[in-house]
Amino acid sequence: MQDHDIPRLATIRRRLALLRWWLIGALTLATLAGPTLLDIALPLAPLLSLLALLAVFNLVIQVWGGNEEFRPVDLAGQLAVDLVAMGVLLYLTGGATNPLISLLLLPVAVSAFSLPARWVAGLALLSIGIYSLLMLYSLPLPVADVARATRLHLTGMWLTFVVSVLLLAWFVTRMTQTLRERDIELAAAREDALRDAQVVALGQLAAGAAHELGTPLATMNVLAGELANDPRLPEDAHADLELLRRQIGICKEIVGGLTQKAGIERAGQLQAANVWLENLLARWRTLWPNASCALEITSPGTPPRLIPEAAIEQAITNLLNNAAKIAPQQIRVLLGWNGKTLTIAVHDRGPGFPPEVLRRCGAEPLPPVAEGSGIGLWLTRAAVERRGGRLRLENRDGGVATVELPLGESA
Repeated sequence: MQDHDIPRLATIRRRLALLRWWLIGALTLATLAGPTLLDIALPLAPLLSLLALLAVFNLVIQVWGGNEEFRPVDLAGQLAVDLVAMGVLLYLTGGATNPLISLLLLPVAVSAFSLPARWVAGLALLSIGIYSLLMLYSLPLPVADVARATRLHLTGMWLTFVVSVLLLAWFVTRMTQTLRERDIELAAAREDALRDAQVVALGQLAAGAAHELGTPLATMNVLAGELANDPRLPEDAHADLELLRRQIGICKEIVGGLTQKAGIERAGQLQAANVWLENLLARWRTLWPNASCALEITSPGTPPRLIPEAAIEQAITNLLNNAAKIAPQQIRVLLGWNGKTLTIAVHDRGPGFPPEVLRRCGAEPLPPVAEGSGIGLWLTRAAVERRGGRLRLENRDGGVATVELPLGESA
């Protein structure tokens, strides 16, 4: 049995218990009303005792059975008890001549939708054996009038057919819905696994590229230093060279950290959310010196504390980069929280997200454009969802990208 079958069997157990309660109630009502309405003497004491035992069995399963892992053998055992209980009930009420004999099909039908073939075969053989014994051994119902007995039998057959159809339709419909929901969950899990595999592959490529970029960056830094010391260099070029050296230094820090970020995360210290985000924005401003970005706190009280994670920091940086490429002026970063969620929104004054970007919302990479490779939102969504969060995109006086992270998790 696969691990994902356990919750499905647990759902079947709950529905089977409910189905059993319905049958117990209907059979108890029929047992009590039969002698009066049908003028047939029934062995009330054995019948009611059997139904009481079946009710106790069902109650025990519901109260204590839910605390343990439910396996196919447990469900098969319950269905076998149902078959034996129905066999004893039919033995006391006419055996194979009782129109309720068709109810023996219900446990077999449930097993066919729920259990492996070997258990279905075993329950089918058990039901056939019980039916065969009831043809030989049973307590006959005392009905003297043959014509009346025929009418009662036909009416009972119709009633049994109606009950069987209603119960099977209800159970099969519920089972089909459960299977459909499981298929949707499995498809989503496969998509998440594929996306995570792509992210890991991209991380490995990034780590390799970082290793190869180290030498060219070091060469560029040496050349920039030599140019700065050249007395023939015009005075107005020194400021540009200084900016170039700072940018090269930032690139070296990023490249040097890529190999660490692609491996095992280093344990960090708790930081207040506003302090962590302000530090992140300070580092980002050195990459975008011409951009204007302000942090706004939208929630009252003390900011929550968290452990920074490189993946989430990169996700926020991706959103800031996208905003700066579209509208570098008046970028707003809104930080808010409640008892369960930390919210970070990046708001730009640009034309907003195109409809295709809103539709995909980072679910898959976009085609490369002049401003970027098209994977920033995809990586952002992957990082956020791996931490149990959510990414939302909307157009509201510009573009707004919102990251929601559960509190209690690292950020």
